[in-house]
Amino acid sequence: MSHYLSLRIFTVIFSLMLCSFAALGETINRLPQQLSQLPEVIDSALETFYTPGMAVGIIKDGKVVYLAGHGKRDLANDLPVTPETYFRLASTTKAFTGASVAMLVDDGKLQWRDRVTRYLPEFAMQDPWVTREFQIIDLLTHRSGLVSGAGDSMLWPEPSGFTRSEIIHNLRYLTPQSSFRSDYAYSNVMYITAGELVASISDQPWEEFVAKRIFAPLDMSCFAGDMPPEKLTNAAVSYGHNDKRGIYPVVRNQIGVTGIVSAAAGGIACNATDMLKWVQMWLNKGKSPDGNQLLTDKSIDTMLSAHTVLSVDDTDKEWDHTLFKAYGIGWRLSDVFGHQVISHTGTLSGYQAYVAFVPDISAGVVILNNGSNYGARGAVMQTILKGYLTAEQPQQNWIKQYQVYQDKQEQIYLSKHSTPQGSGTVILPLEKYTGTFEDRWFGQVEVTQQGDKLRLKAKKMPTLRGSLEPFDDHTFVVRWDNQNAASDAFAHFRVNTQREVIAVDFYPFTDKVKANHEYRDMHFIRMEAGSGVTSVTP
Repeated sequence: MSHYLSLRIFTVIFSLMLCSFAALGETINRLPQQLSQLPEVIDSALETFYTPGMAVGIIKDGKVVYLAGHGKRDLANDLPVTPETYFRLASTTKAFTGASVAMLVDDGKLQWRDRVTRYLPEFAMQDPWVTREFQIIDLLTHRSGLVSGAGDSMLWPEPSGFTRSEIIHNLRYLTPQSSFRSDYAYSNVMYITAGELVASISDQPWEEFVAKRIFAPLDMSCFAGDMPPEKLTNAAVSYGHNDKRGIYPVVRNQIGVTGIVSAAAGGIACNATDMLKWVQMWLNKGKSPDGNQLLTDKSIDTMLSAHTVLSVDDTDKEWDHTLFKAYGIGWRLSDVFGHQVISHTGTLSGYQAYVAFVPDISAGVVILNNGSNYGARGAVMQTILKGYLTAEQPQQNWIKQYQVYQDKQEQIYLSKHSTPQGSGTVILPLEKYTGTFEDRWFGQVEVTQQGDKLRLKAKKMPTLRGSLEPFDDHTFVVRWDNQNAASDAFAHFRVNTQREVIAVDFYPFTDKVKANHEYRDMHFIRMEAGSGVTSVTP
């Protein structure tokens, strides 16, 4: 058979597959018998886990067998979720960034094992040897040696005042937790660095590269950058929940926020209909609808190979019979009841995503929702995957399983932590603690007195504003104005022998502080009034 004829046949077949995608707003339900109750499961999961709305899509053997919106995208205006409702993808964005780098490899413009400094000379880690040896593939496989989430304080809560250049520059100030390439530790800042590498090599912003090289050939109406105002009419509002407030909108995290600095790590906005096209491309080994190879077989193999080993816990063994887990490039790899499952979750305050596909049964799943409890996406994904992978076995109630699991995790946490208790007073008059304090990478925080209270604000992160409540000695508790933006923290002021405040350090509001907490690399030194320089007097 000629290459031309093979290509024509493939194009026709793939086009027929795409015809199975829903027309605008259409719900599709061709579920097998073992999943006939899925719509009811989804609705129950939304109610149980305080999640307003969810869009779910399933593709099997090239055909969409389920595509529907459940619940509300906007509670205040009573607007429903549809298959075309836009959600933030959060960290399921990472596969797009990995694919962007893979395309440049396919183009011959770089190699996975090239050193990062060859293309980004400003890149530097704390250890010069690590800086020199850091390869492009290391940016995408969570093995930098940094603690999990290192540098996230420059990204969230949005909006961030840091530029991507500043984020890359500040990597040199982050203290490693382990040796280079020895352990898995999740890193958003490395994916941001990878996005800037794509921009540097392709001579266009990462957002434009993704739009041209991925969205356009797959006919995906998705956005790596700012969304046009007309598309916001079908965008899901992000929501959080707590016992005191119930379900509430997370204002800072809405899709309409522009200029997202963390875009390459978690900023894409998309809908279930178009995300199924993305999943189908992976099931089709990199081919686009017109038969072109969007990613080469070699790049697909590289991205879906194990690069960093992940631990298998008791829950993995009990629920999935998992023996092996690893991180590829933008994807997690595991075995579930003997089948390879490739997946990734995405978590932002107010948005949850879960994308998975199973190559050996040619099935893929997309779950997008606008809540903050992972139980909703988890229960629905487990129901779907087990419906296909263990169809001959009795099916569990995964909503109850997640309820039990979350209750257990809460009890474990409470057994290890208690609310710190202090005298409620500090040693010096409040005005002595005021001033501007500067950290070499996070920038400045300002402490001011308003009446009989102290206020704190971070210059680079406008959402980080709050009150300082006296705790004990020279320590205060930071109560953030927006409790959804960050957890309460301790602010401990350092004093010299003249009883002058010279610095302030932050650490989590808990009685058991881990050494690798989020503030450990921040050391705020008091600036001399009007001088613009810091000064420490012993």
